[in-house]
Amino acid sequence: MRLSFLDPLYAAEGPVASVCLDTSRDIDDPDRAIELRWRHAREKLAAEGADRATLSALGGGVGADRDVDGPHGQALFAADGQVLLAQELPRPPERDTARYSRLPDAMPLAVQRAPDISYLAVVISREGPADAGPGAGPSGEADSVVASLQAGRWPASTVAPQPVSSYAMPAAQWQQGAVRVTEAAERAVRDHGSEVIVVWAQQGDPWPRGVFVNRLPPELHERVITVDGEEPPRAAPGRALLEQDLANLLDGRLGDRDRTHFDRYLAQRSRHRASCEGMAAAVRALQRGQVQALFVNDQPGPSPARLWTGPEPTHIALSAEELEAFGAPAVAQEPADALLIRAAAHTGAELVVVPYEELALDDGVGALLRYTTPAP
Repeated sequence: MRLSFLDPLYAAEGPVASVCLDTSRDIDDPDRAIELRWRHAREKLAAEGADRATLSALGGGVGADRDVDGPHGQALFAADGQVLLAQELPRPPERDTARYSRLPDAMPLAVQRAPDISYLAVVISREGPADAGPGAGPSGEADSVVASLQAGRWPASTVAPQPVSSYAMPAAQWQQGAVRVTEAAERAVRDHGSEVIVVWAQQGDPWPRGVFVNRLPPELHERVITVDGEEPPRAAPGRALLEQDLANLLDGRLGDRDRTHFDRYLAQRSRHRASCEGMAAAVRALQRGQVQALFVNDQPGPSPARLWTGPEPTHIALSAEELEAFGAPAVAQEPADALLIRAAAHTGAELVVVPYEELALDDGVGALLRYTTPAP
């Protein structure tokens, strides 16, 4: 996963206020619950020195996702009275967090965006009487085929969905008319780089989906995953089409690019583990701009680890003495997560969130190196 979406956070000078809140609306009186959560966060930020203008800017954004249904959260960042970044979280955070410090608390947001798989969701259903073939239903009335397409990136688009494109035509015209839908699907795949095409059809009525899939270019067939259901899915307000099916298919899965990085990391790890796994190895590599992809496990909750830093993103070390030896002025301790992701974003490294069950990393962190050097 590329980290360019975090760039606005690192353009700010001075301390940043970071907030992650549960803003779910599947409870009684959600506005009151969100107000209480924000009050506690605001009090903590104020106690840590956040100025009134910055708190006011954050307060204006908290709860602005009221059009999003169901469980979710918000991540907001502000400095000098300006909101730097505000995004919906696909899942409520494990716990609400608020921090005012020299660095944004960006790792929770980044981890929630993983695996960042680009997909195209397609729902093909019938309206009116339906049978297993083209034409009319059992009563003799003509039925129609309705196709809905929505591109997205999983899981961020769960709560920030793209527009849906819909096409409807008489079933008798579907054999020919499906070409228009497949052309739209091709454009969406090309424009969004969709790795997966998830196609829904009604149980017992596979014919409309079969026509659509068969008219896709052969090179896209291997990206198609088919799913079935009894009733055509309807997305809740502010939620993605085929959300549950996408969760079943994509949660815990690595995207194509991340999988390539992961396979290369495993090969590198088998030869140079001391140079690419664990906190010390990751810190050394980030100091040199040597990291192509930073790996972290998906364990919830903040890391208790702290590292030392100076003014520059690559001023990162296990001890103050090490940084001072590099000539870094004004060293200070900061949470390791915040320093690791800032250094990764600054040096162009990507982030790969690895399920703990698939590979438990030493200290929960590893690095795919652009080049290898002997471990000291």
